[in-house]
Amino acid sequence: MDETDRGILRLLASDARMSVAVMARRLGLARSTLQARLERLETTGVIAGYTLRLGEGARANRIRASVLLTIEPRAQAGVLGRLRAIDAVERIHTTSGRVDLLLEVAADTTSALDAVLDRIGGIDGVKGSESLIHLSTKLDRAL
Repeated sequence: MDETDRGILRLLASDARMSVAVMARRLGLARSTLQARLERLETTGVIAGYTLRLGEGARANRIRASVLLTIEPRAQAGVLGRLRAIDAVERIHTTSGRVDLLLEVAADTTSALDAVLDRIGGIDGVKGSESLIHLSTKLDRAL
């Protein structure tokens, strides 16, 4: 991936609905060249799809938290299965370091968030958790 590819990704991150003609003009590329690069980025898996990215207006009134989980050895598959069944769990990341998983969760109220955290903590194989409640977003960069 070169700087032109990164430029394409930056433009798509800012506006995934931008036309190929507009992107080509902004990057100084021929439309056919840009189309070929987009197809290559898609087939190689760099671009997995085009989706809606909700802004703060849609996230308003949602309480968000990052949850750091430590799990029992060899329990990850079972824990992941149970976590995927919890709608409030939006993302799950494996990590290196003192914790095994980092979760991104969201709920409508503090009591709903508390119930989700209790449910996560009660999963067989979870040794410990630490929750970090998000207060405000200072930077939200797509790339």
